[in-house]
Amino acid sequence: MGATMIEKIIEKNTGKAVRPGDIVTVLVDRVMIHDIFIPFVADKFTEMGFSRIWDPEKVVLIYDHLVPASQVDDTRHFRAGNAFVEKYGLTHVHRSDGICHQLMPEAGYVKPGNVVFGTDSHTTTYGCVGAFSSGIGYTEMASILGTGTMWVKVPETIRVTVRGKMPANVTSKDLILRLIGDLGADGATYQALEFAGDTVENMSIASRMTMANMAIEAGAKCALFAADEKTAQYCHMELTEEIRALAADPDASYARELVYQAEDLEPVLACPSQVDNIRPVRELSGTEIDQVFIGSCTNGRLEDLMAAAEILKGKQVAPFVKLIVTPASRKIYQEAAENGTLAILAEAGAMITHPGCGLCCGRTGGILTDGERVVATNNRNFLGRMGTSKVEIFLASPKTAAASAVAGRIAQA
Repeated sequence: MGATMIEKIIEKNTGKAVRPGDIVTVLVDRVMIHDIFIPFVADKFTEMGFSRIWDPEKVVLIYDHLVPASQVDDTRHFRAGNAFVEKYGLTHVHRSDGICHQLMPEAGYVKPGNVVFGTDSHTTTYGCVGAFSSGIGYTEMASILGTGTMWVKVPETIRVTVRGKMPANVTSKDLILRLIGDLGADGATYQALEFAGDTVENMSIASRMTMANMAIEAGAKCALFAADEKTAQYCHMELTEEIRALAADPDASYARELVYQAEDLEPVLACPSQVDNIRPVRELSGTEIDQVFIGSCTNGRLEDLMAAAEILKGKQVAPFVKLIVTPASRKIYQEAAENGTLAILAEAGAMITHPGCGLCCGRTGGILTDGERVVATNNRNFLGRMGTSKVEIFLASPKTAAASAVAGRIAQA
């Protein structure tokens, strides 16, 4: 019997053939800690009795959730992070370069076949380049910093095959939302989502990032896309036979298989206040809104901003509607400025913020209040996520978000 992608990656790492349910110890290739968790990781690291980090070169510290500070206590996290960097000699530190899940692949910290952990649930994003990546807590992270190892239970795999060409107004965000709606918020708990099919093969790395990012919203342990020439180009490396071999075998065994025909897909929304509460945009068209948010580690990439700009070009954001745009990284911000995308968005009335998590995690840059309604491109619409518990959050693609900003109500691109 053949092996799935996750089984092959773990086997490559451990040197042992594995099957779902096996508990193994993996050697960690890279870890990511962000500003919210660094004080707790540092304290736990000391409490465990460690005096040195197993490999400082493999640790990445990113300030993104709290930058710039919006509350007095935020600066405590920066001081704790800076002290940890100085004490243990960390060299990979980003203080205002963008969102962690964008920076990790973008800056080359993650490669196909790597085993990566981060102190954030959306660490699943790095599966876009064929890495096993998953979120953990600060206690587990402290343990990895001291030992370089982590135990995992080999997950079962759900294979998702998508064939055909998606309609022009449908994006990978609509596809992953549709999948989450079909699986349910717990439908892939501690399982790997493995994506395949010509639709997936034709996607950009950015579109794959969107899907891998939201895999956790169905409970997935990780999400995986087989590495191809696009992956190699993005990662600035050669697509070797060793990397190609990490793709799933034709006779691999799956816990479940789902097949989608791309032409049948349509723009959808995740409605308040659950990510799996999925409805077609056409059913909600005309619902008045107060704000639109385009950004986050889910949909703040250049292709997302350009898709929104294409819809907004020559138009104006509806009166009394706020459009907030947040590029996912400094590099994306600069690229969007250079190719004229930011100018189009600004001329349409968008408020463009610094790269960071900001509104997505409810910290700064557009917090909403009771009775307000927002169409947003981020990954969660839980109660209180972007303001008070009486804010209604609809998750959508950048195309749907841009069209809604112009209409002043939910609208289909």
